[in-house]
Amino acid sequence: MAKSVKLLLTENVDNLGIVGDVVNVRVGYARNFLLPRNLATEPNQELLAQLAEKRKQAEKELAELRSQREVLIKKIDGIELTLTRSCNDLGHLYGSVTQQDISAALTELGYPVQPREVRLAHTIKRVDTYDVLVKFDSDLEAWVKLWVVADRQLETEREEMEFDNEGNLIEKPKREKKSAGKAEQPAAAE
Repeated sequence: MAKSVKLLLTENVDNLGIVGDVVNVRVGYARNFLLPRNLATEPNQELLAQLAEKRKQAEKELAELRSQREVLIKKIDGIELTLTRSCNDLGHLYGSVTQQDISAALTELGYPVQPREVRLAHTIKRVDTYDVLVKFDSDLEAWVKLWVVADRQLETEREEMEFDNEGNLIEKPKREKKSAGKAEQPAAAE
């Protein structure tokens, strides 16, 4: 049984080709995705001639989209984003920052970026600064500086715990907090 089949695309398919391309795809992909959605059919010369005008239009649209993306890349490159997130006192986020979050923030600023175009090298789960890649095509990419900040002031001073040789916690005497205001007057002697 053949592992792949040649098909003629009748519509543009992301990461595969545009109208009029004859592509070689796996049988399962053809049977389960392309053929049921009428995105492809068996190639023949008559159909190729019919799709020639549609192909010219698709190539024109792709060229226009590429020029828009080139302008967008120049605008985005080096931009700084700040996202505020909830976290614990150590700076660990309660939820991670995702591609969708970054895409939504860029879109809100007027830069239409799809989540799949945001490339994260690793999961963002801490308050910190990150460099994020926005990649439209193999040669169209920009770097965005992402600042993930806490939604509140983090406590930086932590009390250290001490243990004895058997592993029991040693109680430290508690420091008295100084009250802000007038010192208490001692009671008058009678």
